[in-house]
Amino acid sequence: MIDEGKPIFLQIAEQIENDIIAGTLAEESQVPSTNEFAAFHRINPATAGKGVNLLVDEGVLYKKRGIGMFVATGARDTLIRKRRTQFVDDYVRPLLAEAEKLGIDATTLSGLITDASAEASDRKSAATAVTN
Repeated sequence: MIDEGKPIFLQIAEQIENDIIAGTLAEESQVPSTNEFAAFHRINPATAGKGVNLLVDEGVLYKKRGIGMFVATGARDTLIRKRRTQFVDDYVRPLLAEAEKLGIDATTLSGLITDASAEASDRKSAATAVTN
């Protein structure tokens, strides 16, 4: 599903990244062609190609001439490292800055995270029990 608030080529790249991280696209496996992405999402093949080429530039994908694009060896680990760094920058640093403003020390913050995690787990378990 296309999100109107973000460039489509970035969404294509993120979809491929997510599939690699999840294991849906294994290392050394072939990635759908830009024409397949274009047809599936009803977008211009050049837009799909821009997303794929972004991952080629990052070394996540590579091209086998005349065959197609493939997931590079080590791509999953590379993407996980990239996403963890991004997670720290996008969420952890702002969380720490806000905690400092509120006078919340690291120990208290850790406890709050543990409590929130337990609550989320409980909600997930309750939702699973309802659907079964």
